[in-house]
Amino acid sequence: MERKELVELAFKAMENAYAPYSNYHVGAALLTKDGKIFYGANIENASFGATNCAERSAVFSAYSNGYRKDDIEAIAIVSDGDKLAGPCGICRQVLSELLNQDTPIYLSNRKEEMTTNIHDLLPMQFGLEDVIR
Repeated sequence: MERKELVELAFKAMENAYAPYSNYHVGAALLTKDGKIFYGANIENASFGATNCAERSAVFSAYSNGYRKDDIEAIAIVSDGDKLAGPCGICRQVLSELLNQDTPIYLSNRKEEMTTNIHDLLPMQFGLEDVIR
């Protein structure tokens, strides 16, 4: 699957966002190496800590279906914001453990696009090797 197609699927997922507080919609589409797509949309809650971001929703869905980091080909994360949005801090931490360091992360807001990876988005990550002694 081409990058452009995965980004378009993420925009389609964004249509399912529930964002009554911020009115900021985010969608994600995660592609596995066997061609399966997992979708995510941001889902807000009045207790803001209970809000879940689109990219975590997609990654958690893939993991809930038995996939792991070596099975993930790429993830697209899109928003309807005026500027390109990267994953929030919590999402960067989650992605640093649940994606391979070089897994492509496609960001788009229809005006601009960027390809990156978690290694570039979160240098000096805190991970399993920091917890296990």
